Amino acid sequence: MPGRPPGDAVPGRERAESAPRPAPPDRALRLLGMATRAGAVISGTDRVREAARAGTLRLAVMASDASDNSRGKLLPLLIARGISHVIRYERNELGAAIGRGPVSAVGVLDAALADRLLALMSGGGGAQSIE
Repeated sequence: MPGRPPGDAVPGRERAESAPRPAPPDRALRLLGMATRAGAVISGTDRVREAARAGTLRLAVMASDASDNSRGKLLPLLIARGISHVIRYERNELGAAIGRGPVSAVGVLDAALADRLLALMSGGGGAQSIE
């Protein structure tokens, strides 16, 4: 308004408080989401197990709150086959990242993508198992 100093509050209007910004999404979760849309990610303990047996699985990401039953089915197979795996995130976070409901495990089928995800999740260095 003319004659009003800049930054002066308008009568009858309250100045909007700036809401705190949400934490930036995890880069690895964003990458998982993009890879899912590209068809390079599978979800669910059974599908991840099938891919491990078929030799097409490059990386498994298991939720930290996955059931003991899911862990018991998947982890021994991954270890026996020498497949890189990470136990990280919660079921809700993994599911949200790939556009689904809560999931206990996701599998990455592309080797380059698996390497990049491992690097992001481990802070730069690759690892066989990160827990």
